[in-house]
Amino acid sequence: MKRTILALLLITTLFASFACERRGPSGTNATDSGGEILVGYYGDLTGRTASFGQSTRNGVEMAVDEINKAGGVMGRKVRVIVEDDQGEPNKAATVVSKLVNQDKVHAVLGEVASSNSLAAAPKAQEAKVPMISPSSTNPKVTEVGDYIFRVCFIDPFQGDVMAKFAAKNLKATKAAILYDFNSDYSRGLREFFTRSFKALGGQIVEEKSYTQGDRDFSGQLTAIRSANPDVIYVPGYYGEVGVIANQTKQLGIKAPLLGGDGWDSPQLWQLGGAALNGDYISNHYSVDDPSPAIQKFVAEYKERFKLLPDALAALGYDSMKVLADAITRANGTDSAKLRDAIAATKNFTGVTGSITIDKDRNAVKPAVVLKLVWDETSKGGKFSYDATIYPEGMTPPATTSGATPATGAASPATAGPPPPPSPAKAGASPGSGTNR
Repeated sequence: MKRTILALLLITTLFASFACERRGPSGTNATDSGGEILVGYYGDLTGRTASFGQSTRNGVEMAVDEINKAGGVMGRKVRVIVEDDQGEPNKAATVVSKLVNQDKVHAVLGEVASSNSLAAAPKAQEAKVPMISPSSTNPKVTEVGDYIFRVCFIDPFQGDVMAKFAAKNLKATKAAILYDFNSDYSRGLREFFTRSFKALGGQIVEEKSYTQGDRDFSGQLTAIRSANPDVIYVPGYYGEVGVIANQTKQLGIKAPLLGGDGWDSPQLWQLGGAALNGDYISNHYSVDDPSPAIQKFVAEYKERFKLLPDALAALGYDSMKVLADAITRANGTDSAKLRDAIAATKNFTGVTGSITIDKDRNAVKPAVVLKLVWDETSKGGKFSYDATIYPEGMTPPATTSGATPATGAASPATAGPPPPPSPAKAGASPGSGTNR
């Protein structure tokens, strides 16, 4: 009996020693042995928004390959542990808990859908493991805690962007809204678009909702048609938007649809086709940008994946590059030091723009407006650059004539779209209240 008790005490002591070696009193990774840098990535790889997760993973892995081929980060190779959350918030929380507690990753990248990030972020915050969302735009995501960051703008700004574009460029005075009732992303954009459009003198003449997975929108669209809006704001995800676009045209509605970055997927064109022609979205970057850095990224991504990189791919790439830069500045992967280094990111040159993290751990950067153009000959569609809109507090780069666009306003559509700016070269400075 004594030998059994002694053996149990020895096992308990050894386990406690191992636990203390892996985790310090604050819950952070206390050891920085100089081995592999483990990065967790979670996203929807097989669910309703699988295109988002796959594109983001492609961007992350492309960045990691570049980093490792260049010798790693401070001589340490980066290894990504990928988890599929299937687009479900509960699953997102589960896989992030695994990444931080079982896999002992040094940082987490993900998610795209704000509802999934909101479910998972508390797990990273509790473990004091830095998490960077490439593209969750709901403001509440980074409010979870001081270990949660993002490299994209947030919804108050994105909703404002499209409201200004509708009012100033499209001269719209009446708007209808069709939004996803169960989506934090969609509800947030609806709120901020409404607030900004009304402030500009516009009127919301009808508002209807749906739920992700719906396929019949005829009732909502019939009511919207009766209200005769100039534009219809649909801040949803591509899976429903493509179907909505087709049903809009079937009902004879002429008003263009306006949306956000949730539309950005190659599958959107498969679902909506020619019905999407003439619609507009706000987004993070344009593949038409002539910046050498952006064109290099586009060419290499296209060669590797046989697709043009959407904004989710570009943001996934940028999130990994921002993390690698922060690890270098933190001189390692100690969680608290890494958190502080990410928070101190300023004017980082990314594919989606010059990235500065503000006091609320959000990125300050401009947005682009893209027009959806369908080519009947090739039976294919593309996102064509139309305008750039800057947040309050950011100074736009000078144009070739020396003039600069008005801050927070799109360049006039009547003059024709100027060449897209090179956001990778633009010097961003923190703005006030800048959001996605």
